[in-house]
Amino acid sequence: METRTDATSPALPHSVAPNISRVAQEGIAAGILGAVVVALWFLILDLLSGRPLYTPTVLGTALFRSERGLATPESLPISMEMVLMYTWVHALAFCVIGGVAARLLALSEKNPHIGFGVILLFVVLEFGFLFAASVFAEGLLGALAWQAVLVGNLLAAAGMAIYLWRRHPTLEIRP
Repeated sequence: METRTDATSPALPHSVAPNISRVAQEGIAAGILGAVVVALWFLILDLLSGRPLYTPTVLGTALFRSERGLATPESLPISMEMVLMYTWVHALAFCVIGGVAARLLALSEKNPHIGFGVILLFVVLEFGFLFAASVFAEGLLGALAWQAVLVGNLLAAAGMAIYLWRRHPTLEIRP
C-alpha cells in the first residue's frame, strides 16, 4: 500500500484519503442543504406573517442573550446581528449532523444492517428534539409554532436524505 509523505499531508494510504474527503464533502453539502431548507421555510413563514427574519432573531436572541430572557418574544425588533449569529451556528450544527449522516451511510454501504439503525436514529433524534424543545424552551416554541418547527425539520431531513441517497445509489437497508 502506497502512502503520501509530503510535508503538507499526513501519511495516509492513497485509497483512504479520497474516501475521507468524499464523506466529509458529502456531510458538509448535506448539512448546508438542510440548513438552507429550514432557513427558507422559516423565511417564507416569516414573510407570510409580515415579519421577515423574525424566527432567526428570536432564536438568536434566545441562544446568545438568554440572560435577558424572552419574556415577550413577539415584541422583539428584528436584529441583523442576531440573524447572522444564529445563521452561522445553525449552519455549523447542520454540517455536523450532515457529517454524522454521511459517515453512517458510508458505514452502511459496508454493512447494510447499519442502515436500519440510521433510520431509527433519525426518528429518535427528530422526536427527541421536539421533546427537548418543548421541555426546555416552551416559551420559544410558543412564539414559533411547534408544528412549523416539525415541518421545517422534516423538510430539511428529506432534502438531506434525498441528496445523500443520490450519492449512495447502491445503498441497501436491511432490518
